[in-house]
Amino acid sequence: MYRKLDMMALLLSIDSETTTGEIPDSNDYISSVVKEHSDVFIAFAAIDPWKEKQAIEELERSVVNLGLKGLKLHPVQQSFYPNDEKFYPLYKKCSELSVPVLFHCGMAASGTGTPGGGGLKLKYSAPIPGMDDVAADFPDLTIILAHPGWPWINDQIAVALHKPNVFIDLSGWSPKYIPKGVCQQLESLALVNN
Repeated sequence: MYRKLDMMALLLSIDSETTTGEIPDSNDYISSVVKEHSDVFIAFAAIDPWKEKQAIEELERSVVNLGLKGLKLHPVQQSFYPNDEKFYPLYKKCSELSVPVLFHCGMAASGTGTPGGGGLKLKYSAPIPGMDDVAADFPDLTIILAHPGWPWINDQIAVALHKPNVFIDLSGWSPKYIPKGVCQQLESLALVNN
């Protein structure tokens, strides 16, 4: 399908082993899929930020040896505030490797409708202060805020307008559901960043 549409896809997994006990798809597996279909797939490394030194080593191995192109973090699933300085060495490594970090932003579909949201806490995915602080503290780091970050879409736009190293990914929402005001802001944001 991707070849027919002359499109590429970004493959992502989530490593939330520390917080959920779930074993993630390995970065080796993701890399093997990309290598088999490199004309249509690229991928980011799935890293558990709670693994600290091991996380940094796995990020470097995934980028240098496996050819993965960035870091995927999901603050809700991984239960962490992006601006906790405990995780700053991971962002520093991204900067050194010249790869972006992609943060899931806004409400997480996982856990929706289950008692207590499955224990997942949305507060971790608010772009302000978390991701805004990271963007300010790492101005050379490219940061991608994944998905329209409802209910914090305006905060997300403000961070991207204020910090030229921040970009917004619009995947996960059908364009017809994105409010017109958001589209207008995104159009002006595109003009500012070009």
